Amino acid sequence: MTSVTENTLKKKRNLSEEKKDMISGYLYIAPFFIIFAVIGLYPALFSIYLAFQKWNGLGEMEFVGLRNFTVVLQDPLFWKSLYNTIVIGLMGTAPQLIVGIILAFLLNLTFLRFKNFFRVTIFMPYITSMVAVALIFSVLFSNHESSLANYVLGLFGVDPVNWATSEWGTKIAISIMVFWRWVGYNTIIYLAGLQSISNDLYEAATIDGANKFQQLLYITMPMLKPFIILTVFFSTVGALQLFAEPTVFLGTSAFTRDEAMTVVMYLYRDAFRLQSFGTASATAVILLIIIIVFSAINTLLTSGFGRKKGAN
Repeated sequence: MTSVTENTLKKKRNLSEEKKDMISGYLYIAPFFIIFAVIGLYPALFSIYLAFQKWNGLGEMEFVGLRNFTVVLQDPLFWKSLYNTIVIGLMGTAPQLIVGIILAFLLNLTFLRFKNFFRVTIFMPYITSMVAVALIFSVLFSNHESSLANYVLGLFGVDPVNWATSEWGTKIAISIMVFWRWVGYNTIIYLAGLQSISNDLYEAATIDGANKFQQLLYITMPMLKPFIILTVFFSTVGALQLFAEPTVFLGTSAFTRDEAMTVVMYLYRDAFRLQSFGTASATAVILLIIIIVFSAINTLLTSGFGRKKGAN
């Protein structure tokens, strides 16, 4: 009886210690989930609830069903903002992915000198203040004939462009700003992917008679596939949520003109300028669905990249 009692007590002690370890573990990670629930999960759920209400931010809410979605989808300005978002996203993000891979290959060359300097230089635009970026690009793409952009165009016999007022001039200027700011971020990710590939694979391929192009096609690109999927996913989400670049480039006039108004700017205008939080929340829900669809399509297309024919 005594041995049975001792074993029972030992089991209870072990269980109590396991429970203590489990509770302490949950307590360590609890702050993150509490902060996420307060500033992340609750606003998202409240926004979905608000999409079915009519509310100006101060008075009582009025349930209107799907009316907010109808108002948004019937507004030509919403479709114009969606068009602008997709066009600027394609012009600003697609080239940066290609250039990012090329720059990563160059930075990974063994004979390249001052690698750390070039890496810091390429990554610098990502950590630069948006105010500084806006000032730089407002000078580069000024409507004046003597601006750098118009001067370069004049060398090729092209007339000066009103970058801040014309339809395509505004889109091109903002796309270049997006490209300049984010290409270094993608380059560093690709560079990390290249450096994670073992040299043994290239040595084995060289012994088997594979040339540099074959090594690039059958070793480098398939091994970079997870990094490419990651950057494509982040770039897609970031492009559809474009807000800072057109806002700081155009200033307050960005919300009164439709040349470069994006979906997030349309949402912001409804919420904080027109005090129509219901339609703004409906726009946010629609944007969420669009992001999910575009991200799924891009992920599926990218996941098939580098796959061998006939492979399962």
